Amino acid sequence: MLQPARFFPLRDLWGTGRPRLGTDVLAALTVTFLSIPQGVAYALIADLPPAMGLYAATLPAVVGSLMRSSRLVVAGPTNALSLLVGGSVAVLARDLGLAPAEVAVTLALAVGIFQVAAGALRLGTLVDFISMPVVLGYVTGAGVLIGVGQLHHLTGSTGSTGDALSRLAAWLSGLGALHVPTLALGLGTAALVVALRRLSPRLPAEMIALATGVGLSLAFDLADSGVRLLADVAPVPAALPPLSTPVWQALPAVLTVAAAATVLSLIESTAVARSLATRTGQHLDTSVEFVGQGLANLTAAFCSGYPVSGSLARSALNHRAGATSRLSGALSGVLVLGLVLVAGPLLDATPVASLAGLLLVVAWNLIDRARVALVVRSSVGDALAFLGTVAGTWVLRLDHAIYLGIAISVASFLRRAGWLRARRMAISPHARMREVDPAVPAHNRSQECRHIRLLHLEGALYFGSSGELQDILDKALHAPELRVLVLRVKRTHNLDVTAAEVLTRAATVARTRGQEIYLVGMRPRAMERLGRMGVVEVLGDDQLFPTQARWFGALDEAVARALDHVGPHEHDGPCPLERYLGRRHALRKWTPEE
Repeated sequence: MLQPARFFPLRDLWGTGRPRLGTDVLAALTVTFLSIPQGVAYALIADLPPAMGLYAATLPAVVGSLMRSSRLVVAGPTNALSLLVGGSVAVLARDLGLAPAEVAVTLALAVGIFQVAAGALRLGTLVDFISMPVVLGYVTGAGVLIGVGQLHHLTGSTGSTGDALSRLAAWLSGLGALHVPTLALGLGTAALVVALRRLSPRLPAEMIALATGVGLSLAFDLADSGVRLLADVAPVPAALPPLSTPVWQALPAVLTVAAAATVLSLIESTAVARSLATRTGQHLDTSVEFVGQGLANLTAAFCSGYPVSGSLARSALNHRAGATSRLSGALSGVLVLGLVLVAGPLLDATPVASLAGLLLVVAWNLIDRARVALVVRSSVGDALAFLGTVAGTWVLRLDHAIYLGIAISVASFLRRAGWLRARRMAISPHARMREVDPAVPAHNRSQECRHIRLLHLEGALYFGSSGELQDILDKALHAPELRVLVLRVKRTHNLDVTAAEVLTRAATVARTRGQEIYLVGMRPRAMERLGRMGVVEVLGDDQLFPTQARWFGALDEAVARALDHVGPHEHDGPCPLERYLGRRHALRKWTPEE
């Protein structure tokens, strides 16, 4: 049942511990020093005015921090989401005849509506169906695209739009116009960020590098030397974020991109929130997290921002800086707002090459080489999912790459959900029941009765596995001397009418050959389903052996019934199953069945 009070976490402003205002203020200052350079740089990725990246880190961060479940996640522009926005907004703006900024705020509105609806409908678990290799593939591909997209800014040459290969080819063809001061400034910025991070992770490396670029620009008048500045892209006004109005008529046209951005934003935000919750012990409500993130995007739509997500870098920094409550994230948004109001024009002197150098470091850090190696060597399916999604980011529009990743995840889920494991059960030399590995040659296996076969089934008995179930039954029942097939179904689940029909049809055909099928280990709910679906009527009560209160009690009864059915003259010498039952009766150590 919907509980509206859940979606107003302001009552939990301070968390469970004592409020530490000084620590939260210090954490907010630290996050602000990262939000400024990232806001400008990520707007550059999104092909939007730099001011929009800063605006997206102001009021959306305040609302997101106050209204989400996690107390430490900081909302704002992120690299992968900015790349998705940049790859889509330009195309939509051209098709709709609108300015990119108008499309961006309309997109933020649609994303916000989707996310609030997802939270209100308690669809939080849906993000779990997007596999890790797919997410890793998108992020890895995005890292490469971000790096390739900044190469022309790094060398001061002309760039190009399109896929990764087109951009790389255009950059290579334009290297004749290489501008050495621009290249030196970009590479110097990247080296400075890396060096400062190695010197001390607590230093605001990005802010120091940005300030250094601004200082060099002002001290040496780099604009006269041909170095492109941020003012040449779009000046940052010293003003509060202007009120923006989404273009309602364009809403239907942005829905497909908005759905992809919604999925990516929720995956990012949820991953960050869960990571921090694991470290802090906070209980996380995914539905509230979705609503809070959606409200942050709705705020961005009306304060000249663009779609935002939970930032991994700023949230992790918020935690490392000692934040204890949601006040730190909210205060960081207020501080960014104040800096834009006071020092906006100062950012106009930022060399674009400095931002390109900063983004090259961001792109390099996006590629998690250890996890990529783990996924590639883990299994063929995971490797194909990863490589397919990476390739999709390079050759498809990025929202289409998201849908490709979702399709791969769903296909992988359906394939695995349809797996039905069947293992033969036989008697060891010590008269114990155990599973038989089908790969082991028959003469090395534990002993089995020629007329009675025991199969242990695990998995879902539903329409997706019905073909596999049919194959298992056909193969078992075609044994020339088989009289009784005992199926232990205790570890199966989700029985539906398709699988039930396979069982009844197999039982009917088996009877025409003088064979019987016994079902063993059904729980009460499964027995009820078998009755409703007509399986009990076809097999008969004497061939169904529900779970009992002792270990393997149902299986023992089924084996005894099968031996009676086969009779003493139907096998040569003592049947291994008789030795098994003899040992079971001799022990008499029954324990409750699991």
